[in-house]
Amino acid sequence: MELVDHLRDERNKAQFDVEAMKVVWAGSPQELQLCDRMANLVANHPAFEKLKRPMLVRKELFKNSLRKAAYARKLVIDLGLSEEEAKWLRFYIDEPTYPDLHWGMFIPAIEGQGSEEQKEKWLPLSRNMQIIGCYAQTEMGHGSNVQGLETTATFDAQQDHFIIHSPTLTSTKWWPGGLGKVSTHAVVYARLIVNGEFHGVHGWYNYYSFSFFLYLEDHSPLPGITVGDVGLKFGNGAYNTMDNGLLRFHHVRIPRNQMLMRVSQVSREGKYMQCDDVPRQLIYGTMVSVRQTIVAMVSRTLSRAVCIATRYSALRRQHSSSSLVVPCFLMIDYQSQQSRLFPLLASAYAFKFVGEWLKWLYTDVKQRLEANDFSTLPEAHASTAGLKSLTTSATVDGIEECMKLCGGDGYLVSSGLPELFAVSVPACTYEGDNTVLMLQVARFVVKTVSEVGYKEPLGTSSYIRRLNTLLHNNCLVQTGEDWVKGDRIVEAFEARAARMAVTCTQHLAKFQDPEQGFSELSADLVEVAVAHCQLIVVSKFVEKLAQDIPGKGVKEALEVLCYVYALFLVHKHQGDFLVTGYLTPKQASLANRQLRILYSRLRPNAIALVDAFNHTDHYLSSVVGRYDGNVYPNLYQAAFNDPFNDSHVPDGYHQYIHPILNQTLAKL
Repeated sequence: MELVDHLRDERNKAQFDVEAMKVVWAGSPQELQLCDRMANLVANHPAFEKLKRPMLVRKELFKNSLRKAAYARKLVIDLGLSEEEAKWLRFYIDEPTYPDLHWGMFIPAIEGQGSEEQKEKWLPLSRNMQIIGCYAQTEMGHGSNVQGLETTATFDAQQDHFIIHSPTLTSTKWWPGGLGKVSTHAVVYARLIVNGEFHGVHGWYNYYSFSFFLYLEDHSPLPGITVGDVGLKFGNGAYNTMDNGLLRFHHVRIPRNQMLMRVSQVSREGKYMQCDDVPRQLIYGTMVSVRQTIVAMVSRTLSRAVCIATRYSALRRQHSSSSLVVPCFLMIDYQSQQSRLFPLLASAYAFKFVGEWLKWLYTDVKQRLEANDFSTLPEAHASTAGLKSLTTSATVDGIEECMKLCGGDGYLVSSGLPELFAVSVPACTYEGDNTVLMLQVARFVVKTVSEVGYKEPLGTSSYIRRLNTLLHNNCLVQTGEDWVKGDRIVEAFEARAARMAVTCTQHLAKFQDPEQGFSELSADLVEVAVAHCQLIVVSKFVEKLAQDIPGKGVKEALEVLCYVYALFLVHKHQGDFLVTGYLTPKQASLANRQLRILYSRLRPNAIALVDAFNHTDHYLSSVVGRYDGNVYPNLYQAAFNDPFNDSHVPDGYHQYIHPILNQTLAKL
């Protein structure tokens, strides 16, 4: 293989300090150093090779993931890695497996909902991985409908036990990661029954959590427990490294003290009690935490696909004419390619910055909850739900577009894109179906609009304070350059969101039954929620630009990305801006024209901007997205690395092909 940087000329076009941009992307010099160290630790360790993963059958694939998880745990112990270092180590191993749920949901659930005594007992065991846990909430018949959970936990005062039971087939716990084969313990959510009475049937609190053993010492299930894997999932490797499980209970008894009792308790005598000194809203903690983590990570997923597609586009040549006399142009120089690729590049940066803000919001809300201040909880719930939905949907669509942008080679598993797509698609449904989440956001927005005049909108909904201005003042843009001013951009998105929200609120008011209104107007309500969430992303990007950002040309490059993201959305949702009356057709046309100008400004920096993601070739797992751009020899070699090419004569040739060639089919 020739050791040449085929993208050197592209890198030399950069108009900004790439190393400084790496710091901006990572969040801080310390975070960059940490991520770089963990990424290279994984890339240089032979145990974490992954190019052969899609070619393994399910059992081999799963065993391989167990091997990697064991090596990862050994590294954590041998190197004395912190929890933060271990988190990034698992991230760069890049394989969905049971530790994700153990560290990401099981432990946070105990931290948030366990009593001090329970935390003292369970957390050391969990953190040392002497037990392995999962988070069993979703049921076969009840995914997003948490209020419909059917699993029951009935208290037996005589024996001081809870009896966990799955009364119907649809009450089967379904999809929890790590449950199917590995976890020794589970946090299970069930409807609480004490003295024949259901407790907490209102709102979110219609279930309670219980932690208990799933398996005996030989790893066979406890009596009364049926457990297994839900089966093969979409993709070659993808999520098939995870043992997403099913779980049923047949009158399984567990001690009373295995109910997580930080928020509510059941006494030895069978008295149900709420802990007055602990806010019940803390039960939201795990859910909000996981959703903000998804948003934080999804930008990296999209950046990975964009990095592959951008590098390939800067290498692949295409004739601009049927005449062979006309020279070939790089794909990235075609506006048709830029108009599809560059908004995705801008989106990766936009999602990164809104993820940083969401992390700050979650930390702030968590501190407020501990102090019994619930004022920002509705915004935190709406923001994490909406941004999880918006970013995961856009990312999955973006990965698919990147496959198309790479032509036929994008559909090869060796491109890294099909597996990335397959492993990312589930994010649109886990931790809340994206459409259902958007409807929750819409309820928040409509409620905020209806309360104007006697309740002050906060945070991301504060623009609703200026309803009168936003409803009656139209866009002041007169030139294309006006569209690259942060205040104009943000106001346009505020006006669009406000006008759509008010219109929907007025239509809802015509229904005698509000729930019927929400049902019949659900499609419109989703659009209201999308407008609100896109406003958040745009405004947070603009706020990022107001900060001090060191590095030659870094802020200027980010400004181009910000306006590409915003004006792409104006173009994509042009109908909203025109129908609400905020924009004139001429102003919309100016926005489209300015967007094309921004593409030309972004073009010289394209490779440098994806280099700033600082992805190793190991993490990308892509022959066509290699850092050195040496695509074709490696693409050719990858074809012959496939076991299917081990022999020229395929299995079945003599049995099924030879009879056709020799006209002896009658002998079959």
